[in-house]
Amino acid sequence: MVDLTKTGPMGLNGLTASEASALLTSGEITSEALTRDCLERIAERESAIHAWDYIDPEYALEQAKALDREPRRGPLHGVPVGIKDIFDTKDMPTAHGFEPYKNKYFGVDSNCVAKLRDAGMVIMGKTVTTEFACPKPRHTLNPHDPIRTPGVSSSGSAASVADYMVPLANGTQTGGSVIGPAANCGVYGYKASLDGIDRGGFRHCKKSIDTIGLFARSIEDLILMRHVQVGAVPAVEADKIKIALLRSPNWDEAEAPMQVAVEKAAEILRDAGAMVTDFNLPQLFTDIIPSAAVINAWEASLMLEAEVRDNLDSFNDHNLERIEWVKGLSEEDYLNAGAALDNARLEMDKIFGSFDIILSPSLPGEAPVGLTEVRTATFARLWTQMYTPSINFPLFEGPNGLPICFQMVGKRNTDDALLANAQWADAQLRAALLEIPMKV
Repeated sequence: MVDLTKTGPMGLNGLTASEASALLTSGEITSEALTRDCLERIAERESAIHAWDYIDPEYALEQAKALDREPRRGPLHGVPVGIKDIFDTKDMPTAHGFEPYKNKYFGVDSNCVAKLRDAGMVIMGKTVTTEFACPKPRHTLNPHDPIRTPGVSSSGSAASVADYMVPLANGTQTGGSVIGPAANCGVYGYKASLDGIDRGGFRHCKKSIDTIGLFARSIEDLILMRHVQVGAVPAVEADKIKIALLRSPNWDEAEAPMQVAVEKAAEILRDAGAMVTDFNLPQLFTDIIPSAAVINAWEASLMLEAEVRDNLDSFNDHNLERIEWVKGLSEEDYLNAGAALDNARLEMDKIFGSFDIILSPSLPGEAPVGLTEVRTATFARLWTQMYTPSINFPLFEGPNGLPICFQMVGKRNTDDALLANAQWADAQLRAALLEIPMKV
């Protein structure tokens, strides 16, 4: 895999958020110095990655200098963070990847942004999103190989963290828009339970499916950022974890290196004391795929009603097709789809009565060649629909030198337990693997 530390300036921007937090707390570094190094990296690499839709270096430094003069508000005080350009920021434009909104200020913070700001983080800028977080790519490139996709829709967030531009960023997932980009770009990604992170003030949120997520370069960083987003996180200890290795219905869609990686992870965790069992999902969870499409399209049509009315010609072809398709749906179709998904969630809750974690691929394999060659969110969309939290692990490398990543999924609304279990699993895997990332 390309050593991204050799591709541009590396200073304090190479720190994880946890490492930076410790040095900021001790006074060994300043937020200004950390932010300057992040900005230097962005200045050097942005023309190759295209991770940002908006960034004002002087304003970022202004924030950092002001924070250095204040008492510390919390563990991430002074740490820079990228904000997916689907969230409102009161002091920056929010374009949603939509041309008519370019340079448009809405003058408010989405709740998740307000939490980060209140915690004393440097709001670095707005990372590239696809148009209203749809699955059609824009222009962000994969830091490991510019001819390959970084994934959608949280493209800029994943790429900016992977390329050492910022230690942390946020995103959203409707299908696989956190786990997919995290896997393509080789970073840790956490998709919350549906309301595991406050979705208030998320302007175009599809209420029953859009979910907030986080990107980082360590599990510890994800835990710290979740702490900032939700307040005090209860201490949870991993204990004799019960893991379901998901084999069906989609195992055959995973490429051979991905299968090897997932099975290797399962073997290591079994040797470390986890109970690992092969598991197949019932047919019900395949049958509900069309229901999720109905929910997505119907709620998008409601959230984008004003944009459809005023700027229909500005939408990309994917969104135009969805706008047309939803005209053939009725409210009864929508309600029936919601009922089907609610029933499936109850069944999923029962499954998690026997397991703590479901282990599966994040994607079929390495990031494919071509910006338009986006993988179907086969291994991620179900967990969005089931409201279950999931975490991407970037510990393996495929035959083409690109990340091969697996995910761990927990029961809905058990985000802190999943993160604790993931932290334990990450430690066991790192101790056992001969190198990180390990070639498969």
